[in-house]
Amino acid sequence: MLSSNRVKNQKRIMGIIPALALSMSLAACGGGGDQATNTATPGAEASPGAAKEATASTPGKLDLGGNVQLTGAGASFPAPLYLTWFQTLNQKYPNLQVNYQSVGSGAGVEQFTKGTVDFSASDVAMKDEEIAKVPADKGVLLLPMTAGSIVLAYNLADVPELKLSRTLYTDILLGKIKTWNDAAIAKENPGAKLPNTPITVVYRSDGSGTTGVFTKHLSAISPEWKTKVGEGKSVKWPVGIGGKGNEGVTAQIGQTAGSIGYVEYGYAKQNNLKFAALQNKAGQFVLPDEQSGAKTLASVTLPDNLRAFISDPEGAESYPIVTYSWLLAYKKYADPAKAKAVEAMIEYGLTEGQKAATELGYIPLPANVVQKVAAAADPISAEYKISVGGGAGGASATKP
Repeated sequence: MLSSNRVKNQKRIMGIIPALALSMSLAACGGGGDQATNTATPGAEASPGAAKEATASTPGKLDLGGNVQLTGAGASFPAPLYLTWFQTLNQKYPNLQVNYQSVGSGAGVEQFTKGTVDFSASDVAMKDEEIAKVPADKGVLLLPMTAGSIVLAYNLADVPELKLSRTLYTDILLGKIKTWNDAAIAKENPGAKLPNTPITVVYRSDGSGTTGVFTKHLSAISPEWKTKVGEGKSVKWPVGIGGKGNEGVTAQIGQTAGSIGYVEYGYAKQNNLKFAALQNKAGQFVLPDEQSGAKTLASVTLPDNLRAFISDPEGAESYPIVTYSWLLAYKKYADPAKAKAVEAMIEYGLTEGQKAATELGYIPLPANVVQKVAAAADPISAEYKISVGGGAGGASATKP
């Protein structure tokens, strides 16, 4: 079980994300004896399909020939989870520091393509034309490291629960429904104390993988949205106000009465925002949580290239807006020590790191996905063997 200090630390992390924009220097994050051991998160072991035997990163020595620092930038979606991972990884291996900046998927992919970071993260898998821009001598691996739901969070003081059909939430985002006591909302929420308050839509102002996933879903369920707005990391929103990052949108919703906007589930959960039950493809209203998100992932087969676009999932119990979040790594690193460090980082995320997912509002990866990702990442370094089974990790292992 997580120590009480670590649980409090995770909640504190979520609270300081907006102020620090997740510019992480893990050299300052060491110490804390209670945090040095990354033990299981409450509820994680009961996660359907989770990698229950992923215990590779046991205490040990990682020989990198000295201190190594990795720098990454990208999606805000997985940033709280990554911060937790990289803190505990640094405590496990003090000679390995990982710095990650939450700048959004669009900016992260751009920095990765230019080679100014060692890795990146995106909530939308890179397309073929984006992959082609990465220098051929480096190449790119798209590695799903976590998954999560995108929720419609809202700020209505006297409305503890809210149901929104596919047509209804699309019409709100199109600006066709302008007040909370509109007859269409009242019909789906009988008895709710809906105020005569203007609806304020909050959207991402930066290039965002979260926006890409969300607008891909809207385009899949609404021909009108597809024609008038479309999909992408940045779109022209019909109505509303912008916020930068999941952090900014979360803050804007929290301080704006009558607002509604899309954020990653963990941000809403940790900041005590209310979120709507959304109607899925089967016509059922489903709240986001680990179970409904896992049902969605189970309905999708991850192909060999590890790129899956989940626009409108099947299944009566599936939450309708779920995505993997990809870590972008180079296939080849000029510095062998960095290559080895990248594999150690990935192994930690796939093993002990998965146990922190549920506590922070993410969906643990299915065991078969963990195996696929490990196999894809293992060739990065000839001096490291990723282990995601029940034995000790590959910190000192050498490939044959």
